[in-house]
Amino acid sequence: MTLTIVGLGPGELDDLSRRAWRVLKQAKTVYLRTERHNCVACLPQNDITYHSFDHLYETIDRFEEVYAEITRQVMAAAQQGDVVYAVPGDPLVGESTVTRLRQAAQAAGIPVEIVSGVSFIEPTLALLGLDALDGLQVFDGIAVAALHHPPINPDYPALLAQVYSRDVAANVKLTLMNQYPDDFRVSLIHAAGTENARVEALRLYEIDRSDQIQHMTSLYVPALGQMSSFEQFQEIIAHLRAPEGCPWDRKQTHHSLRQYLLEETYEVLEALDAGDAEALAGELGDLFLQIGLHAQIATEDGEFQMADVLSRINRKLIYRHPHVWGEVNVSGADEVVTNWEQLKKQEHAEQGVRRESLLDGVPKGLPALLQAYQYQAKAAKPGFDWERVEDVIAKAREELDELFAATDDIHRAEEYGDLLFVLVNLARWWKIEPETALREANAKFYRRFHYIEEQVAANGRVLENHTLAELDALWNEAKTKGL
Repeated sequence: MTLTIVGLGPGELDDLSRRAWRVLKQAKTVYLRTERHNCVACLPQNDITYHSFDHLYETIDRFEEVYAEITRQVMAAAQQGDVVYAVPGDPLVGESTVTRLRQAAQAAGIPVEIVSGVSFIEPTLALLGLDALDGLQVFDGIAVAALHHPPINPDYPALLAQVYSRDVAANVKLTLMNQYPDDFRVSLIHAAGTENARVEALRLYEIDRSDQIQHMTSLYVPALGQMSSFEQFQEIIAHLRAPEGCPWDRKQTHHSLRQYLLEETYEVLEALDAGDAEALAGELGDLFLQIGLHAQIATEDGEFQMADVLSRINRKLIYRHPHVWGEVNVSGADEVVTNWEQLKKQEHAEQGVRRESLLDGVPKGLPALLQAYQYQAKAAKPGFDWERVEDVIAKAREELDELFAATDDIHRAEEYGDLLFVLVNLARWWKIEPETALREANAKFYRRFHYIEEQVAANGRVLENHTLAELDALWNEAKTKGL
């Protein structure tokens, strides 16, 4: 008993190998995954029985079920004697049934022989004038269509097979648009390897509008370029840290970079507060640089690699979102947070992480207002909280009175801290994030004070030569202008 899997080439009989012809000519029974192939009508006919599985595609909705049934029938035949199974192109390029059959045959102890064929890739390369070794990536268009972000390195070109319908093209388009511009120039390749082969150049947003899409259509996506890939970023960081790299970058350590991590984080916040998307893109890159440097230093020191960072966060996100990747149902965002905390506790228990306090999960290095906010939110979960917002307001007034009653600097500083802490609690009750509120107040103060400076300078004077009343009038003028 032997299972021989033959590649029929991309379409024309001239592309069928002599070995494939010989195997087919000597066979008694040949199973065809599909008859929709140009050279099928020209295959050897002497005393050979051909069976195709095209009827399965018409009666079964899901491809996975079609492939499973093909595998079942071919394996049943192989267990009775020698079987030839023929597929378009090359058996090991985009043929899911071949993968399934090889696994099933290995489990059943049936030898498998692969007779290679010309795949759709070679004639596609000829049509496009490409060399595959220039970084060409090959993907299953159906698999890409099911994703939300393409698994493509944008610094290199990609070829997506099995874009066989407008529906598949539409979903592929939406996935690619998460990485490529809507008007990015791409090409649909139709019937590669046949006399009807043609290349249709168009923009990404147009691909599902093509009336030429058929079962032999694939999509070519050129390199986006612009040094836009994560791999290019890692190469640059590794080069900076290499012996021939930058002396400054080479001498950095986890500890020496700490200040820059904080600085870049605050610059990201500044861009967010300003609502400046262009600045935000740049500042996120600067913050990302710090992450890249830490990961490269860890790689060199044998601590971990970037792949470990990505693997951990990917697995954590999937594990903590069972309502997305599992069968858990949630009623809203609040329940998501509750589940998140429970899963987090389970993780810590499994990892042997012990915390002496419920508050230990709040980072010690947070800004004071944000840290107070999170402390209070954590403590409120088991019920350590005021019953009414009116009680919080009363406590704030009490702390304000105690501040004014303080008679020495030490006592006054302590009462001032207590007042701030209660005001943070009040912000929590009113669903105000205090750190953001204060940042916005600071930004408002900057705008109004800068307006005063501009008006004073326009009159050829300096701030020091103005009375407080004059400056206050300019301040109120800034308020009326909505600054």
